[in-house]
Amino acid sequence: MVKLTVRDKESIQEAVRRFRKLVERSGIKKEMRRKEYYEKPSETRRRARLRSERRARRSFIA
Repeated sequence: MVKLTVRDKESIQEAVRRFRKLVERSGIKKEMRRKEYYEKPSETRRRARLRSERRARRSFIA
């Protein structure tokens, strides 16, 4: 959960900007997009397998 305390003499726009950055860094936005639609378990496994293959390929080259 992301918590934001508004600082003294901080405008609402600045607080909203800081809140958006916190949400972006925490990965909440990414997870919400991913869970927006149902994904079959086989698709989840396939995506994880492809991600690990890309990671392995990248580390092999570098």
